[in-house]
Amino acid sequence: MNSIRVGCCGFPVNREKYFKKFELVEIQSTFYQPMDIEKAEELRDEANSIKPNFEFSVKAFQVITHPISSPTYKKLKKPFGKAENFGYFKSTKEVHDAYELTREIAHILNSKIILFQTPPSFVESKENIESLTAFFHSIKKEFVFVWEPRGLWSSKTLKRIAEDTKLVIGVDPFKGKAFGELNYFRLHGLPGYNLKYRYSYEDFAKLANFCDKKENYVLFNNLNMLRDSLSFISFLKKRQVKKKDGMGKC
Repeated sequence: MNSIRVGCCGFPVNREKYFKKFELVEIQSTFYQPMDIEKAEELRDEANSIKPNFEFSVKAFQVITHPISSPTYKKLKKPFGKAENFGYFKSTKEVHDAYELTREIAHILNSKIILFQTPPSFVESKENIESLTAFFHSIKKEFVFVWEPRGLWSSKTLKRIAEDTKLVIGVDPFKGKAFGELNYFRLHGLPGYNLKYRYSYEDFAKLANFCDKKENYVLFNNLNMLRDSLSFISFLKKRQVKKKDGMGKC
């Protein structure tokens, strides 16, 4: 039977309430600025005290993926080397150091998954493919690495990259095709990138069908993420009960 873990991108409620309701969260703050070791340890211990099997996935530091022109750097709190060396998986000290910081936090949180999200400007090109593949071949495969491309890429190229680098291609399943050893779905609203969107029962039925026999991580990233993620968990439980009832009938 397929495994489906459901959570949010970030904490839509205070952490204690969240840990009681969910088994998974994607840490967003690490994208803007990696947290201090002490804060990571505190977060891990707080989760373990409420739910020992709680899982964190970590969003990689933006210095790895985003050029300095990205507006997301407005939230960068501390200087970090030469800005011209940021982003696009460049073979620079800054990108290497940014990954080491991300890696350290992921280890402290006992994370299985690190997510790398690239901006719309990181489109399919020979240079970008070479930089990305060189980066992932250069680091130890001690996590499941998920890459969520926001730019234009063909499914054929994404599949080839996934096979070559052992990457998981993270997608919004309503908009793209996933590749890799597991499914990592990030829900941004419909029809396009619409954070105000509220998912319907019909959407949940489609979403459940996207989840195949592999492990499935389903993370809501819209303004209604708390409501929608809890509703989807409820939907899955009801569906499981119906399946069991159906199996018991002659």
